[in-house]
Amino acid sequence: MSGIVGSAGTEAARQRPDGQGRLGLPEEHEGQDRTVRRALLGAALEVFTERGYTDAGLTEIATRSGVPMGSIFQHYGGKGGLYLALWEEFREEQERRTAATLTTERSRGEDDPIALFVAGAKAYLEGAWENRRLGRLLAEDDGPTGFDALRRQWDRAWVRRNARLLEVDERRRAGRVRVSVLTTVIGGAARELADCGDDAEAREIVDEVCGILIHLSAPPG
Repeated sequence: MSGIVGSAGTEAARQRPDGQGRLGLPEEHEGQDRTVRRALLGAALEVFTERGYTDAGLTEIATRSGVPMGSIFQHYGGKGGLYLALWEEFREEQERRTAATLTTERSRGEDDPIALFVAGAKAYLEGAWENRRLGRLLAEDDGPTGFDALRRQWDRAWVRRNARLLEVDERRRAGRVRVSVLTTVIGGAARELADCGDDAEAREIVDEVCGILIHLSAPPG
């Protein structure tokens, strides 16, 4: 949440193979690039979801996207780059959503750390439901080599941001543990939402989890 989501980019998704980035391209080329990338990511999500990352084939992704195979390597460097780009897209969208929620709450005069934390968590969980197909894929233990380490690194950053949002003294072990537990609750709830059958069930889970977070967020004593 600005505490709930951090940002750790995948340069494969952002850079051209020649290392020049996308700066300086004519506007029409930028539009074409965006269209190609959107088609590739949409097809990759379909194939990864149906077959899992390990069994997904680049040939099928290229065929479904209607984009030549070479464009996958040009834009993403291969299958791993596609997966990491999807992961980054999910995190960035969650970050935008939760940051906007926190901005709105603060503009209304809300300054209670727990209230802000829960509002951000609710926004994050609602985003997890809306993007459940992608969230379900990313929750699986089937990704590129090294992805688990990258995800753990991001999880640690997530905990630190939540600690700052809750104004917890990270030097105290009890405070660190409390924030780690809260963050784990949110992550677990997001995975549960991926399997919900409808909006009503998802809303029930979000409301239940927010109640749990309010209870667990209260400092001891």
